[in-house]
Amino acid sequence: MALLVLVVLAGLVGLSGAAWAGHKLPERVYQVEWCQQARGKLEVVMADGTRCDCLTRTHAVEVDFGRKWAEALGQALNYAMQTGKQPGILLVIERPKDFEAVDRLQRIAERWGLPLRIWTVVDMEE
Repeated sequence: MALLVLVVLAGLVGLSGAAWAGHKLPERVYQVEWCQQARGKLEVVMADGTRCDCLTRTHAVEVDFGRKWAEALGQALNYAMQTGKQPGILLVIERPKDFEAVDRLQRIAERWGLPLRIWTVVDMEE
């Protein structure tokens, strides 16, 4: 059911296949679905001109694919710093190797005492 919703959302945002080359669905589809469920605000512009993917009552969340875990961490920390909220990452897992990124993020957060919250959405071929 959730995947059907994601596919419908992809059609609604009018994105072509080239926009998400190499991914089942574009990042925006996961961002919209998750942020709505979290009752957050989409694409909130920060003071430095960057855009937080989803700003919830408690977290500044970056949505990204597993392969881009390091970029997601930097962005989440930047948004958290600017908003005073906790940093969060929604990591899209498209392949088994992406689970290593979740583990790496957790280890980094523990090592440096970061109050990082990590959510995942698993969307792998069956």
